[in-house]
Amino acid sequence: MSLDHSLVGEPGERCERTWTSKDALLYALGVGAGLGDPLRDLQFTTENSDGIAQRVLPTYGVVIAQIPPARSIGDFDRAQLVMAEQYVELHRPLPVSGTVLTSPTVTGMYDKGSGALVESESVAVDPATGERYITTRSGMFIRGEGGFGGDRGTSEPWEPPSRDPDHQVVERTRPEQALLYRLSGDRNPLHSDPTFAARGGFSRPILHGPCTFGFTGRMLLHQLCGADPANFIAMSGRFTAPVTPGDSLVVSIWRGADGTASFRTARGDGTVAIDRGRFRYRASSSYQAPS
Repeated sequence: MSLDHSLVGEPGERCERTWTSKDALLYALGVGAGLGDPLRDLQFTTENSDGIAQRVLPTYGVVIAQIPPARSIGDFDRAQLVMAEQYVELHRPLPVSGTVLTSPTVTGMYDKGSGALVESESVAVDPATGERYITTRSGMFIRGEGGFGGDRGTSEPWEPPSRDPDHQVVERTRPEQALLYRLSGDRNPLHSDPTFAARGGFSRPILHGPCTFGFTGRMLLHQLCGADPANFIAMSGRFTAPVTPGDSLVVSIWRGADGTASFRTARGDGTVAIDRGRFRYRASSSYQAPS
């Protein structure tokens, strides 16, 4: 088989990851901070605004913690690989600059028939104390690599509440959004090279899944956390359709009880791009979820 199933469960080697104030600012711009109103996100987009201390968008944890396994997961056409799901949990707010030790583990390879789902987990810790900073889990879907007779995997049930969303936020991505986001480290040509994108079956380069995830996380942060990264706990979602740079994103949010929420992100034409969205945050105890 072209996938190396022996990697499942094998801890990868720890890798040191360092980021700077500039890296955090560039990531914020890459996920749309400052779009529409350049003054709205100054805490994430500037380091020298009067009376405003720089802070870091929580979804930057995906970039910091997520490193590829030390060994290749197999021999396949990289143009057939797309992000399938993403989870990030912050155990404490991210500093403006810092260093962590991150180790990745492939946790499963599942046979989905038309392709394979490869799931992995990365944990980033403080090099001095070993204390956790970030936990991420991700799934990559590789078209054409299914049919090996393996377990199909399971998923938790998810249904949006049977009522209108409590919040619905719309933002348009930039036509050059993928070119900006790739500077945070994901140089996959699927998001910049038309020839490579065509090999993957796309008419033009698509937006990175983690970029759409970051756009969504920023909207959730504003709507549910008062734009305070200290209130962010965890976020997850499943990628269900590609986004083209320049598309509008519509994030529908349903508040739950005890600092939970469900969300969906759709393109402007209504096609759902992130489904099964779950969000956990530190909320006011006075809030009561709608019945």
